[in-house]
Amino acid sequence: MTNKTIKLVVGLGNPGSKYQGTRHNVGFELIDRLAQGAASAAFSHKFEGLLAETEIDFRRVLLLKPQTFMNLSGRSVGQAVRFYKVAHPDLLVVCDDLSLPLGKLRLRPGGSDGGQKGLRDITSHLGTDQFPRLRIGIGDRDKIEATDYVLSRFRSSERPVIDDALILASQAVAVWVTQGIEAAMNRFNGPVGQAFA
Repeated sequence: MTNKTIKLVVGLGNPGSKYQGTRHNVGFELIDRLAQGAASAAFSHKFEGLLAETEIDFRRVLLLKPQTFMNLSGRSVGQAVRFYKVAHPDLLVVCDDLSLPLGKLRLRPGGSDGGQKGLRDITSHLGTDQFPRLRIGIGDRDKIEATDYVLSRFRSSERPVIDDALILASQAVAVWVTQGIEAAMNRFNGPVGQAFA
């Protein structure tokens, strides 16, 4: 690793096979995808989560999947941030978003949790909402209760859209790591599929 600045990418979700593949776990899915991109990224149990280290464009990047369940994600994130002395701009939290169309990405440098309880808990533990986040749209729940919807699995017709979104999200993380949040926002906050153009 040639760069001393540590970047921490946190994917939010719920642990266990019961929740694997659910809408609420797209953050976990992205972390797994990033880890698979580097042969050296093996997960170990640390900070009440699963932690792996990789590099993106020669920059050191930590990947974290909190195992505390979504609504208590801040415990795990806070421990990792304090241990590695990660500056808040060098933390990127990836989560699902009910209010975004399926597969749409939205990056922000900070701000409201928008009702996402994992983000809310992280904000509480860090004492600030000024940390970058990448939201992945999980579609319109229509009249389905929100809790039931986020814990449901993607329909077969939705899966290709989410898979494409995860490819884009991986690219967005790489741009964030190498060029910063503004560059990532400019490239990936447009209409679904724009960044492929």
